[in-house]
Amino acid sequence: MPQPQPQPKPKPKPSLLAAQALNGQHAETLELPYADEQEFDEIDVEEQQQLLESGPEARKLSLGHRRKVNLPHLIVINEVSNEPEILSLNSTTSTPTPPPTERDQDREREREREHFVPGLRRNSISLPSGINSLDLEALRLRHQMQAQEALHEESRTESIVDDISASSVGTPTVVTVVPDSVNSHGNDKDDDDDSSDEFGNVKKPVYRDRFRSRRRASIAPLPALRLNSKEMLASDFDTHSVASNQASITSVNSLASLLREKMQAFPQMIRKKKRETKDYKIKIFVIMMFFIIIFLIGYAYIAYHQQLLTRSYFQKIKFNSKDRIFRILSHDDKEVIHGHLGVTLGSDSAPFHCLEENRRSDGSVCIEWNGIARLHMNFEDKNVFRCYTLQWQALTPGLLPTDCYELKRDNGLWFGGGITKGQEWSLSYANFDFMPYASGDNKVHQFGNAVKRYFINSIGVAMQVSERTPLQLGINRTENQFCLRAANDDFTFVNRLTPLPQLDYKICTTEDMRSLHMLMTQQSLWDGLTEQDIGELHSLLEEPVWQMPNQETRDSLNETIICDYSENAIAMGLGHIVINEFWQENIGDFTVDRARFPTLKDTIDVLHRRGFKVVFTIQPFISTDSVNFKDAVARKLLIYERYSERSIPALTRYKSSSSAGVLDITNNASVPWLIEKLQRLKDEYGVKSFYLDLGTGYNLPHYYQCRQPLDNPDMYARMLTTSLESVGLMAVSTASVVPKPPTFLSTPPANGTWEGLRETLAAVLNYGVIGYPFVLPGAIGGDYLLERPLTKMVSFYSLGQPPLPDPELFIRWLQLATFLPAMQFSHLPDEYHSELVTRVAQELKEVRQTVVIALLKKYLSPSMNEGLPLVRPLWMLDPHDPACLIVSDEFSVGEELIVAPILDAGREEREVYLPQGVWKDGIDGSLRKGSRWMHSYRVPKDKIAYFRKMPDNTRF
Repeated sequence: MPQPQPQPKPKPKPSLLAAQALNGQHAETLELPYADEQEFDEIDVEEQQQLLESGPEARKLSLGHRRKVNLPHLIVINEVSNEPEILSLNSTTSTPTPPPTERDQDREREREREHFVPGLRRNSISLPSGINSLDLEALRLRHQMQAQEALHEESRTESIVDDISASSVGTPTVVTVVPDSVNSHGNDKDDDDDSSDEFGNVKKPVYRDRFRSRRRASIAPLPALRLNSKEMLASDFDTHSVASNQASITSVNSLASLLREKMQAFPQMIRKKKRETKDYKIKIFVIMMFFIIIFLIGYAYIAYHQQLLTRSYFQKIKFNSKDRIFRILSHDDKEVIHGHLGVTLGSDSAPFHCLEENRRSDGSVCIEWNGIARLHMNFEDKNVFRCYTLQWQALTPGLLPTDCYELKRDNGLWFGGGITKGQEWSLSYANFDFMPYASGDNKVHQFGNAVKRYFINSIGVAMQVSERTPLQLGINRTENQFCLRAANDDFTFVNRLTPLPQLDYKICTTEDMRSLHMLMTQQSLWDGLTEQDIGELHSLLEEPVWQMPNQETRDSLNETIICDYSENAIAMGLGHIVINEFWQENIGDFTVDRARFPTLKDTIDVLHRRGFKVVFTIQPFISTDSVNFKDAVARKLLIYERYSERSIPALTRYKSSSSAGVLDITNNASVPWLIEKLQRLKDEYGVKSFYLDLGTGYNLPHYYQCRQPLDNPDMYARMLTTSLESVGLMAVSTASVVPKPPTFLSTPPANGTWEGLRETLAAVLNYGVIGYPFVLPGAIGGDYLLERPLTKMVSFYSLGQPPLPDPELFIRWLQLATFLPAMQFSHLPDEYHSELVTRVAQELKEVRQTVVIALLKKYLSPSMNEGLPLVRPLWMLDPHDPACLIVSDEFSVGEELIVAPILDAGREEREVYLPQGVWKDGIDGSLRKGSRWMHSYRVPKDKIAYFRKMPDNTRF
């Protein structure tokens, strides 16, 4: 008979009585299940059989033994059910618990009416008035007999979260679990809910005692939880319940304990928010720093590679050979000039150092762009001056070497180059496309009658271009560029000195603009001067020049007019009487027209006895009507037509001659032939000197060809002037280099208008800047009068003397000319028959003799030695004064006299600026303090504003 199988001992329900659990009753007999132990009826039948066979000894170790810690007990309390269930986390054995007796149940109900156990309090609540403990117990019993509503998932979750947040770390927690018997009284829809949780377990409805609020859950600590088959203690996730739990335990049924608990938790909430805000700011700061670091790294990368590409040449040159950015530094490493070299090269060509056969032995640096261009750079140290030479060589046809520099930098202005078409005071105010740099008529061409390849900037930079460079100059104010270009053409630079264009120039820097100007223009003008030359120079400074009045035809000039004019001129002083080209029958005769001047020799003798010096005007042009034209053609003394035999002369037009040839100055026989004729005039008529009327470079025949090629058309005037120094030249009309004293440079012919007055002052100042110290201004009142602008050069026309100018214009012109290096009259003051004009002329004559001439002679020697002009712009007095740079209608005589003329009609007041120092007013004798403007300064019609500088120790 088979032996009956032992029945498994029934496992207690998962509910415990609060009194038994908390008072320790039957603790030694209760079998405490583990928190991680599965329910007996949840495991498979085979596993149940194995557990029954193995007995209690085979049970696994508890969580406390496995972790080797003393863990608290988890006690589940059901205030309705009488069946306790105690889960032990530490014990490894279990003892059967007998069923509770009726006495035990009554005892338990008695405990429920009390405060559960000593040490465990109820929720701190305020009882309504009129309700005692017995009424409350009746309400509780009534509630236990009613079915409880299942909590929704949201309420359940919120309750759990609230319970967790209110528990303390490491403290056992009491939770309420409703027995299965209560579930049968729930709603049918809850029984039918077959939803499961995330682990696949069937959700069980949770019930809440209406007399148990969330506040009670915060009294007891949280238990150890099981999450994802792992045990977690309350201390692993609860970090905010200590203060709340302690406050709840220490306060007994009072509202103060609740408030104290909330107030203690409030700082933690604030600190948490502060930490969150701080973390948010830190994140933003880190992101910003990240982008800043990325930007700095990129910028440093670009700057580093630019620095690698930029090499330092001769210590003060910074040149990036790839982008061709050129910079020159001063002595204190401040950038003084910034330019872009080789603008026409393009950016796709890479440079390299020149081959050995292309290098020079003078220490220059050679850089070549393969097959395109070659650049040579050299350095010359002159103590406080530093000069750098740059030379571009084009290696491919069609390439025009071009370098551009900043037009305006640090308020600096470019000066030089002579006068331009717009009569701008500074090149920085001009704006024109590339034009050949050659002398011309500034009414038609871009540049005036005197040029010099010299440019200076007020910040201490000067530039000088070689005469062999086919220079084209361009100024673009829009792009702020001042550009130099080497380009040949069919007229100005038709004689190609090199197979391909070359741009050769020098840049010098120093701290003082005035010292730099002295360096660049320095040349001793004393060499070869005789006492007679010095005397002639003094006479031009002291005495006026008298230009004989003439009309458009040669018949308007004869001996009678010369004698009468000289008699009227004696009242204003002696001087040079200049007779225009009409002293000869045709231009180029070089003999006196005896039909009109039968006794010219006697007339000249009379003039000499009166104290006048007679000057004849000569030209290198020979009219086709002249008797000398045939002789010059036979001797091949004339410039011939290009692409033709040398026997065919090239013709041009000049003034009264509509067709004329030009002497070939490169022919060795031309100069002796001309000098012989001029010397005969001097010997026969007693002529003291000559006025050389060269016209301009554009007066040469368009297809000219000399025996020897000229660098440029201006070289012709330079060679002829040098060749005729021996016969004596009072002045020349065109120049590209400073003529030897006592030869003056004449300003362009001026129109007899207020505009002509302003152009005269601009020409004198600009020619002084480029190194011409001795300038002869045009006739007072103008050289001609035209109401409309010319379309061709003035030299193409034979223009007569203008009619008598307006008295106001004549007075203002006379006032200006009084302070210039020389004075030239055409109309005499007596022609006005005006007491005002005569009185003003006499007063100005006295001012010139007593004040101006003494200063001109004083500064004559510095001008001869240093190249400084006698009449200077204000910036030469104080180059560091910004106001002096922009003043264009004032000037100084030497360094001791400032003149502020009136240059507009109807004005009797103006703005006057005085540089530093103390100045004495020439009108009223008052003292004026410098470095300031005088606004609305009164200048009557018969006065001119001028100021003499007083000693430095003068008390103001």
